[in-house]
Amino acid sequence: PSMVKLDPGVLRYMTSEEFRVLTAVEMGMKNHEIVPTKLICQIAGLKHGGARKLIANLHRNKLIFHDAKKYDGYRLTYLGYDYLALKAFSKRGKIKGVGNQIGVGKESDIFLVLTEDGKEAVLKIH
Repeated sequence: PSMVKLDPGVLRYMTSEEFRVLTAVEMGMKNHEIVPTKLICQIAGLKHGGARKLIANLHRNKLIFHDAKKYDGYRLTYLGYDYLALKAFSKRGKIKGVGNQIGVGKESDIFLVLTEDGKEAVLKIH
């Protein structure tokens, strides 16, 4: 799969509901290769109409991939996993913000991050 760039701006403005939907896709992927849209809505605990808009935003930002071959559903992209990991770091109080990209490797991107105590650190995302 081609690497899609992490955009700190997208991460900064993601709503808690969008993260709920992203987490719902991740949870659904434990039992489904492609998670049915209806199941995403159920797991996220959101009304079908409201979840559709959130799913569309996540898809537009390439955090989830749409597949309608067998049935209408989605799966997380690598970028979606990266955003969930960054959110987890943030919730645990490890990082406060993601800054500029300072390097690009063959299989990873390197970013400056700000830790909760105000120090700069480097984050490597594969």
